[in-house]
Amino acid sequence: MFTKANICSLIIIVFHLVGLYGFLNPALHDLFIKLVPSHLLLMLLLLIISGFDGSKNMVLFALSVYTAGFLVEVAGVNTGLIFGSYTYGSTLGIKLWNTPLLIGVNWLLLVYSTGVFLRGYNLNRWVLAFLGAILLVGTDFLIEPVAVRYNYWSWSGGIIPLQNYIGWFFVSFMMFILFNSFQFRKRNTAANVLFVAQICFFIILNIWST
Repeated sequence: MFTKANICSLIIIVFHLVGLYGFLNPALHDLFIKLVPSHLLLMLLLLIISGFDGSKNMVLFALSVYTAGFLVEVAGVNTGLIFGSYTYGSTLGIKLWNTPLLIGVNWLLLVYSTGVFLRGYNLNRWVLAFLGAILLVGTDFLIEPVAVRYNYWSWSGGIIPLQNYIGWFFVSFMMFILFNSFQFRKRNTAANVLFVAQICFFIILNIWST
């Protein structure tokens, strides 16, 4: 049966497979790097189509995570106090205060898809926040080498500091507190598919480059 969630899930899978082909093919690197902002916006649109329940709470959650994610990155990149010393490249597009506007979208995609995935296990809200933070730290561990290689961002001295992962844990934990605080529909097959697709995407890119 072709439901909205199933169609969105299929599109997510196809676009991640196409993205893998593009990133693994040196002749296509430049083109697919330019498509990264469009890809993030498409994933956001697919999650809205498949999971938006029409509630104000869901809108407030999305705006809260986007804003918090963007502002913490603004503070992080301009002070070095949260994640360490890093700078953003051109891959994520237009910047404000040295920070891509789309980085808030990235936080929203990660928090929402991971939160929905964990929600299926009927976890205590604090356990969900803790495990969600652990999963996002693990996801960032997979993202970092790829992000540096394709000019998403770069680290001072070329070394990813332990501070980055500690910062990711605490910021992510607070994001999942937000996820738990807002009451909205937290079942979305497409979000589950996106969670798995992202993990697989970065695992494959890391394995291929070793």
